[in-house]
Amino acid sequence: MSEQDIFGGPIVWQPTAKYIKRAHLTHFMQKHEIHSFDELYKRSITEIPWFTTAVLDYLGIKFQTPYTQILNTDAGIAWPHWCVGGKLNIVESCLDRWIQAGQGEATALTWEAEDGRKSSLSYAQLESEVSRAANGLRSLGYSNGDRIGIYMPMTPEIVIALLAIAKIGAVALPLFSGYGAGAIAARLSDSQATGLFTSNRVHRRGKIVEMKATADSAIEDCPQIKHVIVHRYLQSETTMKSGRDLWFDELLSSVPAEASTAILDAEAPLMILYTSGTTGRPKGAVHTHCGFPVKAAQDMAFGTDVHPGDVIYWMTDLGWMMGPWLIFGALILGATAMLYDGAPDYPSHDRVWALCEQHRVNVLGVSPTLIRSLMPYGSEHPRKYNLTHIRSFASTGEPWNPGPWHWLFNEVGETQKPIINYSGGTEISGGILMGNPVTPLKACAFSAPCPGIWVDVLDENGESLQGEVGELVIKAPWIGMTRGFLNDPERYEQTYWSRWKDIWVHGDFAAVDPDGSWYILGRSDDTIKVAGKRVGPAEIESILVAMDGVIEAAVIGIPDEIKGSSLVAFCVIDEHLAPSQEFATQLKQHVIEGMGKPMAPKGIYFVPDLPKTRNAKVMRRMLRAAYLGEDPGDTSALVNPEVLDGIPQLSQDA
Repeated sequence: MSEQDIFGGPIVWQPTAKYIKRAHLTHFMQKHEIHSFDELYKRSITEIPWFTTAVLDYLGIKFQTPYTQILNTDAGIAWPHWCVGGKLNIVESCLDRWIQAGQGEATALTWEAEDGRKSSLSYAQLESEVSRAANGLRSLGYSNGDRIGIYMPMTPEIVIALLAIAKIGAVALPLFSGYGAGAIAARLSDSQATGLFTSNRVHRRGKIVEMKATADSAIEDCPQIKHVIVHRYLQSETTMKSGRDLWFDELLSSVPAEASTAILDAEAPLMILYTSGTTGRPKGAVHTHCGFPVKAAQDMAFGTDVHPGDVIYWMTDLGWMMGPWLIFGALILGATAMLYDGAPDYPSHDRVWALCEQHRVNVLGVSPTLIRSLMPYGSEHPRKYNLTHIRSFASTGEPWNPGPWHWLFNEVGETQKPIINYSGGTEISGGILMGNPVTPLKACAFSAPCPGIWVDVLDENGESLQGEVGELVIKAPWIGMTRGFLNDPERYEQTYWSRWKDIWVHGDFAAVDPDGSWYILGRSDDTIKVAGKRVGPAEIESILVAMDGVIEAAVIGIPDEIKGSSLVAFCVIDEHLAPSQEFATQLKQHVIEGMGKPMAPKGIYFVPDLPKTRNAKVMRRMLRAAYLGEDPGDTSALVNPEVLDGIPQLSQDA
């Protein structure tokens, strides 16, 4: 998206009376006699204690001991203390409350495997399984504060494990199911985890992946691991170490189905979510019982408008924050979380649409990368299926290009279903910016900031900007913010709080158009200055993917003695299209026509894939490092680290 396309774009979707009437936002505003979203947002950032208290009440968060103070910032804005004096365990708000309300038979989870197996669990069944797992963990000696890793595919057992860990007051360590042994070992060691949930074997695109073997290899470097609990995903011979390893199903069958819930300080640690750093050491974001789940449920309610009985499916993994977000958000809201543990385009390109029809999905969460990959196969695939129950799409992970956005909105949603754009991060526990069902929508845009997040755009001098691109910042604490990085408070403060006093700098470039629509334009550390003009990679990439045959593109900046930086583009093209210098020249000319001659890429390379995380975010800094022959840093978050080996290098071109 070029800057000329940002401002003044047309509204493409208006909320209907039906959307507005059913919206959580509408009900919340009516309850507090608020007459517009703008009024709600202003009050939410100027009266943060009131807003947070109101959200906790609206979501029905269960406290065993009420808090005496909602927010204390005596330690500084970077280290707030929430729900002071309160006691709770978030599992009660996810499960017990619905059973006590007589809704135990409602469906909590529905699941499908890549090989077609299906199952579901009601709230009552899930609570029983979580209690068994909690009792099993206690029988192994685990209790408050112990750290337990989860390295599994997205199955019902992963939810049982996550909630059981929380139920006993231990701390969960979600791990990306595609990690190699080194990445697992680094996180288990850094967190000093003493237990691990894993699976024996799983399917990935029809092939067998030996998860238990990978876990065993990782644990060789983690002598503190006392127990490995193995989910029997596939029937097969599995090497089990005596005294350490035990089967998940056998553990559950040997203990009662009722268990007490540890009552904890509201700020007790719930999870450690690791994110990739620019160095080889990942960052462990600490989240609490009264933090991450509350923010997740708030965003799911106010943004995607999920209600009891709704089915929400977000293509994710527990190792990406959207995995815990899906689980905690859906269960707090009394909805159904739909899980799928395979590739969304396997064994055919219509798999995601088939899943939506079969499971009657109401909210579908995608990434722009997925939509770009499905577009070339045509709109006939989604149109084969009954998708009328989908009420809205949602997306996160990276900025949109206009073409894929319009394809999803026009061809799949038939202009009737909004795309709820969502951007934030692991350390946010959800969103900074998000669409919603009560405000108009523009293509590729965010309708507004999330209520309770005081957002601004600042220039290089820290001055607020209107109608221009600048740094996205947050000016006040919110309940979902990370409680710092594990064992490294200085790194946390340096990462987010060091540029301007008492201001969180998120690392994204953003802009607000005159109508109040927001846009994310990519990571600020990805931004390139060519001949004195700042350009975001997404601007050039949108031009490239608009060309027939280009499925994906990534643009980086490299040093240039004259311009300061020059642009280099990497393109993934249709499998039926042969790479050629002629096509590269056409693409270069297309960029010149769209952006001017100074922005012409110095080189255009055709590659089979781009380095991406599991949530489909293209890692341009790693692409740049590979091209320049530099250390790419921590690559463990990549779903396809092998593609870096195939990236052409500048030294080879010289």
